[in-house]
Amino acid sequence: MSKICQLSGKRPIVGNKVSHSNVKTKRRFLPNLFVKRFYIPETDQWVSIKISAHALRTVNKLGLYAYLRKLEKEGVDTGVKLIIKK
Repeated sequence: MSKICQLSGKRPIVGNKVSHSNVKTKRRFLPNLFVKRFYIPETDQWVSIKISAHALRTVNKLGLYAYLRKLEKEGVDTGVKLIIKK
């Protein structure tokens, strides 16, 4: 399971763990990810997305459909197909 947010693109970064004696060893900082199901009433579909806490706040602010449309305009591949209902 990859540790990458589908919407924001957040991924693990590398840094140093610094001990009390100032010895530095490599470590990974992982994003705070959830697998969450959303209902999109505009398209009448359920989608399951691996989303970071940061992107979840943005979804709560803008709405999922508006956020997905914005990312689609920017050319970001989210893996979610927006089916327009007639």
